[in-house]
Formats: sequence, C-alpha cells, structure tokens
Amino acid sequence: MAQKMVVKFEELYGSEAQAQKARYQKLREGFQEAFGELREASFFSAPGRTEIGGNHTDHNHGRVLTAAVNLDVAGVAQKTDLPKVALKSAEYPGIDEVDLSDLSFKKEEEGTSLALLKGICAKCRDMGYQVGGFQCYTITRVLKGSGLSSSAAFEVLVVTAISHLFNHGEIDPVTAAIIAQYAENVYFGKPSGLLDQMASSVGGFTAIDFKEPEKPVIEKLDFDFNRCGHALCVVDTGGNHANLTGEYAAIPQEMKKVAAFFGKEFLREVPQEEFYREMAQVRKAAGDRAVLRAMHFFDDDRLAAEEAEALKAGDFESFKGKILSSGRSSFMKLQNVFAVVNPQEQGLSLALALTEKLLGSAGAWRVHGGGFAGTIQAFVPLECLADYRAGIEQVFGEGSCYVLSVRQAGGTKVEL
Repeated sequence: MAQKMVVKFEELYGSEAQAQKARYQKLREGFQEAFGELREASFFSAPGRTEIGGNHTDHNHGRVLTAAVNLDVAGVAQKTDLPKVALKSAEYPGIDEVDLSDLSFKKEEEGTSLALLKGICAKCRDMGYQVGGFQCYTITRVLKGSGLSSSAAFEVLVVTAISHLFNHGEIDPVTAAIIAQYAENVYFGKPSGLLDQMASSVGGFTAIDFKEPEKPVIEKLDFDFNRCGHALCVVDTGGNHANLTGEYAAIPQEMKKVAAFFGKEFLREVPQEEFYREMAQVRKAAGDRAVLRAMHFFDDDRLAAEEAEALKAGDFESFKGKILSSGRSSFMKLQNVFAVVNPQEQGLSLALALTEKLLGSAGAWRVHGGGFAGTIQAFVPLECLADYRAGIEQVFGEGSCYVLSVRQAGGTKVEL
C-alpha cells in the first residue's frame, strides 16, 4: 500500500473545515509560543479509530474490522539544524526532547510520550529511514481514555511528520503502523497489537488480516455509512484506566498459552476443531479463563470477516446481528468488560445493559477497544438517537455519548 499521503484541508475536514481553520491557527500560535519563529510550516493529521470488529484478535494474528473517525491529532512541524527532536502537546505541560545521538531504551522513560517519540525515531533509523532534528506542536481532539486510540493517532502523526520532512513521504501506511507499534510495545511498555496503529495510518473502513503481521492483508471497504440509517455512537463510561496494564497483557498471554499447548505461538495457527477436541486437556494446562478467551478468538476472528462481507454486500441488518454476537462473545468469553482488580467499577457492563434496555431489538452494541474500562460502541437507528443519547447521558453525564463520522484519510500531510 505504498502511497504518499497529502490531502487538501477542505477535503479532509469537509463540513468541519471552517471550525478547523481556527484550530490550525492555534497550532501556529502554540508553536511560536513554544519554539519561536515558524519559518517553513508543514501540517499533519492522524485520526483516532473505532474498532468495528475483532476484539483482541490482532495480537494472535487474527482478523479485524476498523474505521478511522473524524476526531484527530493535528500538528505543525519544521526542521531544525540541531540533532534533536522537540515536541510540545497543547494538552500537557513541558516539552519532550529526544537527543538523536542517543536513542537507546531507558526503563525509567516507560509509559511516557517521550518514550513514544524516542522509540519512533529509533525504529525509523533501524529500518533505514532518515531522521533529522525538528520541532513539532500538536493539538488533539482524540480524547485520552476514550477508546479511540489517542496514543496510536499521536504515534502515526509523528511517523507521518518524519516521513514527509525527511523521507519524501515514502513511509507507507503499513510501515508507519509497524513503526508506531514498535515504539508502543518496546519503548512505552504496552503490549498492544497492530490494530490501533493500522487503523489510524490507513483510514476509512478497513478489513485487516494479520495472519502474517509483517505483511497484513488490507482491504478498504466501499461502504457509505451515511446511508444506512444509523448513527455510530461511542459511549465514554468514565472508567479508570490506572493499573490495567496487567489486565490487558493477560489476554494475549493466555491466548498464547493455549496456542503453546498445540505447539504453536499464536491461536491463528491452531485448528479450531483440534482445540475443541482437546478442550479437557487444554483446561488442565492453561486454565478455564484461557480456554474461554481462546473460544472468543475463534468466534470473533470469524465474525470480523463476516462483518466485512456483510458491509460489502450492503446487508446492514446482517452486519448488526454479527456485531451483537461479537459483543456477547467479548462479554461472556473474553471477559474484558470489567477488571478483576476493581470489580465494583463496572461502567462498561452497565452501559451495555442500559443500551440493550434503551434499544431493545433495534441497533447493535459491543465493548469497544481494549475494554476493562472506557467505552462501548453502539449502532443506533437515527429515529432512536435522541432518546438513546438522553438515556445514556442521564447516567454517564452530559457529553459522554459521541456521535462520530468515518474519515477516509489515514495519517496525512495537510495541504492548506
């Protein structure tokens, strides 16, 4: 999927273009306040993403369905003569600075934006790309903890800037996602799959098969969501993500423990029939929760592919049915709707139960993203949207229900 992504401002933001002009002016002003004169400005944008199908399947080489959304991270950058990268985010104090003469991993930097920045620079160089000094100022609309992958959007934005500032825009979307994931896994210390970064870098409705992660099979779907009579809602339940790294890490670990029983590294390599035939022995070797999570993998890997086919066929009713099946699998088998370290906090479970009560037999709903805290996703008939939003926000607070649109462009340079 080699491509040099440059998108015109009006094409990127559509009906939001006028409002976004003010935001881009704030980018200029923020840069000048942080770094001084802005001589040769280059603007970049990377979208947040919503996971449509394939909940925790990517890290075991499964299939996913995703869509880029209109909420994005935007940045302005310019080259410098100094051998360092400096980045300032409007939402956070301080400036991250990376010395390009020392890109080594440091344990004490784990979990910081500095680690992401350094990891991206290191991986770009390791892969043979040029990285020089530059300054960058960013503003995000992808709310942290929203389940829309603010970290992946930030990572893809930085890779996109390096691609255009120093490599003639030649870092393709797949490579950009791999670079971003490396930074998050190795330098930041979060054992995530490739879904978030790939969704942000590619854009649009995208079906991705991670059977060979270094060469994922990517298919952008020709589906106009605006014509299906439903709204795409993401509900922020306000859950606390602190101390959840262990919960997230346990999912791929337990799936791989089941795979190891069969002499494989990933569940995608295990024949489903053999798994069910040997389930009694797998229980003894890996434990019941690992078995249930493996069952979820087999279900949701298949459902992600079936959801994509339903959209390609224009069969939205069938698509909704598969979304509900996916949601039930995450709830019952994957068990990522609340954290066992804090069982009193079950915002996701409550939001799913309330959505079912509000929508009845209409619409579809499922946990969104990594789970344990954060957000759910709902496909809501337009005639039900006002009542659904009111019912959800009565419990989770005003502004907790986001109505999103799908963005076709992934990480891109923005031509003003």
